[in-house]
Amino acid sequence: MLYDLTQTLNEDTPVYPGDPKVKIEPAGTIQKDSFCDHLLTMGTHNGTHMDAPEHMIDGGKGLKEYPVDRFVVPAVCIDVRNGFDAAKIAEEITDDGLGILFYTGASDYFTDEKYWHEYLVPDEATIKLLIDKKVPMVGVDTGSFDNEEDFPVHKALLGADILLIENLTNLAPLAGKKFELYALPIKLEQDGAPARVLAKTE
Repeated sequence: MLYDLTQTLNEDTPVYPGDPKVKIEPAGTIQKDSFCDHLLTMGTHNGTHMDAPEHMIDGGKGLKEYPVDRFVVPAVCIDVRNGFDAAKIAEEITDDGLGILFYTGASDYFTDEKYWHEYLVPDEATIKLLIDKKVPMVGVDTGSFDNEEDFPVHKALLGADILLIENLTNLAPLAGKKFELYALPIKLEQDGAPARVLAKTE
């Protein structure tokens, strides 16, 4: 079964405070031009998206430096609605190299202002665990991995060459399960890009 973990992109899509909003304008109509087309203006970190190290690390790798197979990994979704507990999380990371999705429940209020101010972030013990377990990719159903201005979580994980996914949705049915994770950023050679993220269960 396939699960779509991607937020819809349109002009109503909430964006991180200070980021450019999504703007969609007609660029061609069937009546006038014989085709329908649109001009899309948005930030590289709008909606469900992937962060590469270049996003926070001076001289870090951009998305163009990763082969496409880096975006498809076996993964597990871990329920952290009661907070990040490294000891409990370690029990669910049964193998090195697993992608990790953290289900916090924040996507339930994606369109509310509190989405950008009331959310859980990984603590130092969890960050160390993810690095030690050689996790290739981590995703969250929140708007950021950080709630501090200097972005310590981003910098620690991206500095360890762990790709990050933000603004996921539909994680509830995956909590506690393993699956194949397809997190495919559009082929944009930048510090980050919108991504279509899918989970395939047996």
